[in-house]
Amino acid sequence: MKGHETQTRKGRYERLLNMQGVFAVVDVAAVESKHLLLVDDVVTTGATLLTCAEVLRQAAPDVCISIATLAVARLQ
Repeated sequence: MKGHETQTRKGRYERLLNMQGVFAVVDVAAVESKHLLLVDDVVTTGATLLTCAEVLRQAAPDVCISIATLAVARLQ
């Protein structure tokens, strides 16, 4: 994951746009046919998890993805 600007003052759409190009799969063989667990401390809009999962599925369509989070926040 590369650095990106904070998401704290962004709406749903802006958060999704902010995550574009942030994640990349460097070694496709490392994720092919695997069951991966994505962990996010707080889910607000889901943009981070969605973007990461999409990149993984594009690189390795047979990957199985599960998600764990500690909290769900509301946008104000």
